[in-house]
Amino acid sequence: MDQHPPAPGRGLTRPPHLRPGDHVAVVAPSSPIDPERLTAGSAILRSWGLRVTVAPHVLDTHPVLGHLAGTDADRAADIQAAWLDPDVDAVICARGGYGVHRLVDLLDWDAMRAVPPKVLIGFSDVSSLHEAFAQRLGVVTLYGPMSAGASFITDGPTAEHLRRTLFDPSATTVLTSPTATALVPGRARGITAGGCSHVLAAERGTPAARPSFAGSILVLEDVNEHPYQLDRILTQLLRSGALDGVAGIALGSWEGCGRADRVRDVMLDRLGPLGIPVVWELGFGHCPSTLTVPLGVPALLDADAGTLTLEVPALSAR
Repeated sequence: MDQHPPAPGRGLTRPPHLRPGDHVAVVAPSSPIDPERLTAGSAILRSWGLRVTVAPHVLDTHPVLGHLAGTDADRAADIQAAWLDPDVDAVICARGGYGVHRLVDLLDWDAMRAVPPKVLIGFSDVSSLHEAFAQRLGVVTLYGPMSAGASFITDGPTAEHLRRTLFDPSATTVLTSPTATALVPGRARGITAGGCSHVLAAERGTPAARPSFAGSILVLEDVNEHPYQLDRILTQLLRSGALDGVAGIALGSWEGCGRADRVRDVMLDRLGPLGIPVVWELGFGHCPSTLTVPLGVPALLDADAGTLTLEVPALSAR
């Protein structure tokens, strides 16, 4: 199966930034969508001057498996149609949950590779799509809030950071938060990659999984995983070789994962021996207020300063 990892140190192909009047397609690759949240999130996107189309199956529920937003074939068809539509400039996921693993291999990657790149936005379960887009399309994606998600709808700074990343990406090249501190000091350069830790661990051994995140600034976060479960997840990533050659690690939020000191202890125990810079709580992921983190972009991680600085804007000029 064709895969297109980035050239060392260069990053992936950057889609064009958005402008008022551009067209955004909303898809639901994972779990069922709350209609009221869908409406509220779409209104925010429209307030930015964007045209918004909700894909045909976004409000579906799987006829047997109620944890899925429609059948695998329909969810995959919505994503593929949006990506192939020349009038669509960005694809935003309505929410995460569970289900992306089931549809990644249903997409026609050859057809999707043949069209100009556009923006993909989402986080959590969408980590599987981010990995697949990186490996099979070679395209920068945005690990950011989803249009029917609580943080996007209720937290102004969350929506604003995504808006600026989409419309004026040169203004969002330095990522930090008041909580960002050094877990392991130092500085490192690499290509941003990663996402939700348990999703990345589940990708190991699948066609979409890269052999390792060598040369990456790896971003990791998660939700509702107890410290012992995080230990298992990180151990799986270590034992599988996924963390071999990683340049640095930026940790995001760990909502619902128990006491912060216990989570921090697990991170230090599992990641400290790698001998690379690690930033604690950079402010992205399943938190009430979250940053948008571009994946596939060359960046400098400064653990002592608590910053992740993109060496080029996430999206290209038009």
